[in-house]
Amino acid sequence: MAAGTLYTYAENWRAYKAQIAAQYSGARLKVASSPPAFTFGQTNRSPAFLSNFPLGKVPAYQGDDGFCLFESNAIAHYLSNDALRGSTPQTSAQVLQWVSFADSEVIPPASAWVFPTLGIMQFNKQATEQAKEEVKRVLAVLNQHLNTRTFLVEERVSLADITVVCSLLWLYKQVLEPAFRQPYPNVNRWFVTCINQPQFKAVLGEVKLCEKMAQFDAKKFAEIQPKKETLSKKEKGGKDEKKKEEKKAAPPAEELDECEAALASEPKTKDPFAHLPKSSFVMDEFKRKYSNEDTLTVAVPHFWENFDREGYSIWYGEYRFPEELAMTFMSCNLITGMFQRLDKLRKNAFASVILFGTNNNSSISGIWVFRGQDLAFNLSEDWQIDYESYSWRKLDVDSEECKTMVKEYFAWEGEFKHVGKPFNQGKIFK
Repeated sequence: MAAGTLYTYAENWRAYKAQIAAQYSGARLKVASSPPAFTFGQTNRSPAFLSNFPLGKVPAYQGDDGFCLFESNAIAHYLSNDALRGSTPQTSAQVLQWVSFADSEVIPPASAWVFPTLGIMQFNKQATEQAKEEVKRVLAVLNQHLNTRTFLVEERVSLADITVVCSLLWLYKQVLEPAFRQPYPNVNRWFVTCINQPQFKAVLGEVKLCEKMAQFDAKKFAEIQPKKETLSKKEKGGKDEKKKEEKKAAPPAEELDECEAALASEPKTKDPFAHLPKSSFVMDEFKRKYSNEDTLTVAVPHFWENFDREGYSIWYGEYRFPEELAMTFMSCNLITGMFQRLDKLRKNAFASVILFGTNNNSSISGIWVFRGQDLAFNLSEDWQIDYESYSWRKLDVDSEECKTMVKEYFAWEGEFKHVGKPFNQGKIFK
């Protein structure tokens, strides 16, 4: 198993590929992204660094055994396992196909569009409009491919998914507002599914999808440009031969890395529930009761004894397209996929969703408990991938209907008179 150090600046999307691959493969990877281990612009220009990595670019990998690699795709490939690389010659070639697709088809238009919105590249209307059209073409290709697939290659995450997701990351964070990405539901579903996998989240954290398309930041561009011009004059005016030699040794593509470093300066995601007052209902305590003790005699009574009617609300959700449900295992995957895409909602919600019926004659419905009085999905774009496929009804917490539904859905037993189909299996979101 590989073990070594990855040199990079903080939040480098190219380095993310290797980091996520290591999360899946179990490779022991140390990340050197801050002083004293690594200082961008200094460490990567030092003679010791350049002796191992002549271009002076990052990410760069050095194994504990001395083995060195530069170029992010090579590093990610090395740190992967066979499952990520492709288990057959055919799937391995397909993985390589999508890795190349990301570099040649995604990155150029993504950079042309995103960089000006961060003030690190001059805005050119014609170039930006052309980039938008190229991004639409890329998303259309992906959307068609993902129409019948969960992931890009086979039915599991591969290096193809890791690479393309990382290449699309800043598009989704900066410019792909809801109206722009709406025509590509398969891509949106796949992207959100990937970024909510534990291995992705361990590296990316919470990814906030763009709510409003960012525009050219002239002020930020003006602030950055003088610094570059000053640096350029100093380099040109220096007469010291040693400085000239150091300048020659510096990587020719350094400016691109500075652009990427600037991309990492975006603000962190805010808590969608931050505006709500503190509640007396401790959701985690109820979840522990539900997980570890009897549902009917302990968990449900605890729920009603401690439920905060002002701080929480209870909703009934029913899948709107039961005629599309075929095999029951596929229907269960539908529920599981939704839960995965709602991962960061777990702290403020609980749900019991049940599949009723049999193959080709089934339905899905569930009881959801949310922080606040409104449907929680509206608080974040990240949570809106699946919820429109369900009809939602807020329940009166004091009604017998609500108490019966909570009891039956939480316990997975009862008459379920409103359904008309037998219980098949259930899933808990907690």
